Amino acid sequence: MNGRSERGAERAAERGDGRSERVDGPGEPGHGPSGPSGPSGPSRQGGRTAARRGAVVTGIGLVSPLGRKPAEVFEALVAGRSGVRAVPEGHAAYGWLPAAGIAPAVDGREVLPPTETRCVDRFVLLGLAAADDALADAALVVGRDADPHRTAVVLATGGGGLETFEQQSHRRLERGRPGVSPYLLPGMLSNMAAARVAIKHGIRGYSSAVVTACAAGAQAIAEGLRLIRAGDADVVVCGGTESSLHPTIAAAFTNARALAQGWEDAEQASRPFDTRRNGFVLGEGSAVLVLESAEHAEARGAAGYAEVIGWGASTDAHHPTMPRPDGSGAADAMRAALANAGLAPGDIDYVNAHGTGTKLGDVAETAALHAVFGAHQPAVSSAKGATGHLLGAAGALEAAVTALAVARGTLPPTLNLTDPDPACDLDHVRGAARPAPVRAALSNAFAFGGHNLSLVLGPTSTRASR
Repeated sequence: MNGRSERGAERAAERGDGRSERVDGPGEPGHGPSGPSGPSGPSRQGGRTAARRGAVVTGIGLVSPLGRKPAEVFEALVAGRSGVRAVPEGHAAYGWLPAAGIAPAVDGREVLPPTETRCVDRFVLLGLAAADDALADAALVVGRDADPHRTAVVLATGGGGLETFEQQSHRRLERGRPGVSPYLLPGMLSNMAAARVAIKHGIRGYSSAVVTACAAGAQAIAEGLRLIRAGDADVVVCGGTESSLHPTIAAAFTNARALAQGWEDAEQASRPFDTRRNGFVLGEGSAVLVLESAEHAEARGAAGYAEVIGWGASTDAHHPTMPRPDGSGAADAMRAALANAGLAPGDIDYVNAHGTGTKLGDVAETAALHAVFGAHQPAVSSAKGATGHLLGAAGALEAAVTALAVARGTLPPTLNLTDPDPACDLDHVRGAARPAPVRAALSNAFAFGGHNLSLVLGPTSTRASR
């Protein structure tokens, strides 16, 4: 297949229109988005053809309620430790949030010159810290190990610099126009995390920010895969960052009756799929992956955790905040991701669910999983029981967890899932981690506005693995 026809096949596959969906191996049928369960045929690298080549995860950087190092975070999940806690006195959200997933403090001087730290919102600092760690984890220096013009950055956020904007709004009301900082816009705009990462690391290729609420972090990774597949980048620094633990956001979610309430022990408040769940727990943090084409990773001898091999997106077109009760929008995204990866439902061994702990959301996602997988239900767990909901960074954090699960052959449990809701009848991983080889895994992220994004990850195709 020449370059032009390969790109055409990729575009057709990403459209999901069926016109180029056949990925048959010798004597084996292809399948579309609604294809049957069971083995999916083609020469087995997870059923992928060249047109569906993946992107290798060579670096992971995290600033999460469970810690910063990928191994530390994953081991905490496997051990059933929680990063959710009562908000301490002195925190801006004290008295406003009953529980929260609070990220470790990031000293601005760790990531920026001291004179610049006062000019940026905390979501930028969190994103910079995670990006620095991800590049260090990948042992990649832009300009030495990667062409700056062939390196891209896509960093998502749900709200951007809301705290900075609120602070400056108060200053305007108190002191008029002279009170507003000239650094307001470069400090709080949603694209500034991506911009700062590019500036610091000399990234000269494609740069973007995704703002699709709680699907944004996963969508940024999908954008990274698309860039590598299209031949527009060799390396993509991608993920999400969010800093939203302050009173106005807390008040809005509380008044919307979206947050978990009434738990004396804050660690028990986040309970995805559990009968006693009564809302989600707000979290903060950042997660950044370094994606590389397999050829680029091989050329520099980089080891991979896993490979992002497919993505799918859909829109509910239903309600600004509520999912479709039948989960059909989420199911559309999952089917599209499987088709994009060239896999059938039976190829998926694990799903890292969106699983927020809301009454409606968990039931809708369960319905979607039943619609997609039928009788061949994969193992399911949600990281949010231990981390809370990181909004625009959630999908990126959970993609990182999924990559680690694939690499280690271990499925982390859903924390606090002691009494599964009968309406959420899935093969839950609960109580303890489950050792299991993972041929392919799905990571889900769904958002206000009806944005649905699913990623498919599998074992790395490079010779070296982490």
